[in-house]
Amino acid sequence: MNKIVREHYPVENLPADLREGLEAGSTVRVVVEMEGDAPNPAKASFEDFMKKVEAYRSQDDRRVTTAEAVARIRELRDEWDD
Repeated sequence: MNKIVREHYPVENLPADLREGLEAGSTVRVVVEMEGDAPNPAKASFEDFMKKVEAYRSQDDRRVTTAEAVARIRELRDEWDD
């Protein structure tokens, strides 16, 4: 849950409807909380990322097996052994 707390907030900075009944020149404690369950940005970002990965994979037909990838890496590594 997202929550914002401001201590010693000037009453003059509050919207008019929230200033009603408060003494001018005083300070208040303001707490703002989202109602219900707030979406988790990290989870949403990961889900978006995975959707993009799947979209890319569906368009890319250049698939290699793990064995092929390992063989290629070893080949590149071994070039430097000479």
